[in-house]
Amino acid sequence: MQNHYDLIIVGAGLAGNCLALALKNSGLNIAIVEAASREQLRDSPAGDRALALAAGTVQLLQSLGAWDGVADKANAIKHIHISDRGHFGKTRLSATEQNVDALGYVIAARDIEEYLADLVAEIAVTRLYETRVVGLMSGQEAINVSLKQNKQSLNLTAQLLVGADGGQSTVRKLLDIPQQIKEYGQTALVTSVQSTMPNLHTAYERFTDQGPLALLPIAAKQASVVWTRSQEQAEALMAGGEAEFLAELQACFGYRLGALKLIAPRRAFPLSLIRAESMVSGRAVIVGNAVHQLHPVAGQGFNLGIRDVAQLADMLIRQHQQQADLGAADLLTLFTKQRQQDHSKTIGFTNNVVRIFSNDWLPVAALRNTGLALLDHLPFAKHLLAQHAMGLADPLPKLNEQ
Repeated sequence: MQNHYDLIIVGAGLAGNCLALALKNSGLNIAIVEAASREQLRDSPAGDRALALAAGTVQLLQSLGAWDGVADKANAIKHIHISDRGHFGKTRLSATEQNVDALGYVIAARDIEEYLADLVAEIAVTRLYETRVVGLMSGQEAINVSLKQNKQSLNLTAQLLVGADGGQSTVRKLLDIPQQIKEYGQTALVTSVQSTMPNLHTAYERFTDQGPLALLPIAAKQASVVWTRSQEQAEALMAGGEAEFLAELQACFGYRLGALKLIAPRRAFPLSLIRAESMVSGRAVIVGNAVHQLHPVAGQGFNLGIRDVAQLADMLIRQHQQQADLGAADLLTLFTKQRQQDHSKTIGFTNNVVRIFSNDWLPVAALRNTGLALLDHLPFAKHLLAQHAMGLADPLPKLNEQ
């Protein structure tokens, strides 16, 4: 095995594999390092989670040749219904109004993760599974990467290292990049339900004074549930039986889809906004969940991470075509600057939704209720909201046009 690469990607999950695919025709010499085995990744409980893919993310996956193979496993979101519990205000978005086939899609994380891994297995990159990064040191011309594979030590170098290794990023920790953490005091309860009435490809977002409740269509009469409650309420609901949990869920959502039935285990995840104070250190850059972890209310976390990857791939391709250094400080500074606007806008939007729609103060409740009602009758405003939801508010980088 060789010791020097143009690029080392740490993390063989969604972000890391998408980056490798985006660069497959670039001529770059790439290695992917992953701490887990392929089997461990496939069997992880995290694969059960439902991902809401914005239309913009689907466009990017199509450009990578990574969509057609999983499109039949994805369920289209053709309508979005936004309401406020106990109030009359509501807003409805539709794919037809926006002249698109779908506003987004819902897919099991495992389905797309496995397919991406299969695609990466077919391209000319070095793949090192069950290999941990234990040390990083940026030099004048390369970054030195110390690895541990079983009991064997390996030392590699590269022009640039990309940390795409998730929320518990080893790369971020080794680089000593601090995080800003905002605790929401809320917990996401996640499960799946079956309904007696079809959802007609509708995603529901229902706001309550304790937090939002989202039902994402995963089949004609099945939906993935992301239910935000206060920590105390979440603990009580998890401690109680399934019947008590379901009764409270039904009361919160109502009977738009008829009676609901649990079809998956209940899981609880404390919620916080986590944002790295920097994306770059020396010849290393972090992307995706290694940089930002968002509240699930607007379903923007994964989509934001894919835009990180798309932007970075586009810049690395151009840099390589100019025979320039992939780890050049000016390139990484420009990448950070370009991503900060999208990060700040998306995180700000998510934070405002949490703040406004998890509030039972009467004046705020009245304003948001009136706002939802007005929004439903303002086509231009609805279009802007739909563009944001679809991840199409800003131009997307063109991938694989090397």
